[in-house]
Formats: sequence, structure tokens, C-alpha cells
Amino acid sequence: MDGGSRLAVLRRIVFPLLGPGVAATAMFSFVSSWNEFFFALVLLQSPENYTLPITLSTFIGGEGKVALGPLAAGSVLAAIPSIVFFSVMQKKLTGGLMAGAVKG
Repeated sequence: MDGGSRLAVLRRIVFPLLGPGVAATAMFSFVSSWNEFFFALVLLQSPENYTLPITLSTFIGGEGKVALGPLAAGSVLAAIPSIVFFSVMQKKLTGGLMAGAVKG
């Protein structure tokens, strides 16, 4: 980038190379915050404030009794945001993998 300003170098070289790393970090952060079970279980006291994983755990009763229908339906609903987020971020992640490829 001969003659390019610092802003042009950032915009054309650095930011495109940062994209895949930011996308992977966002994916890991989303999954870890979405699946946070123990922290919410300890801090939340009232059932009105329960997160989705905590609510799903209420379908598993004592002595091995499990309400399979509501548990399965809730699990599918809990997976939908992750699937949508990963499908949106997939383009950034695969674009970064291709950006590092070198032509013969």
C-alpha cells in the first residue's frame, strides 16, 4: 500500500484480517453466555427471572420423573437462537479461511 494513509491501511488490510477472529470470539462468547446454567441457578431466586436452561431443568423432577414432551419442545426452542447466530456468522468465518489461501 504505497502512498496509502494509515486509515486506508487499516480499512483495506487490518480490518478484513480481523474479521474471522472477531467472528470466532463472538461465537464462543455467545455460546458460553447462552449456556450459562450454574451462575443463573445460584443467583436467581424467583421463577419469573429464570433463564431458559433453568426453566428446562424444572421439567426434570425428583425420582427420575421427566416431562419429555415439554423438555424436548423447550430444547428445540433453546437451540433456535444458536442456529440462527451460527448461520449468520458462518459467512464471516469461512470468508476468513479463504482470505488466507494463496493461489498457486
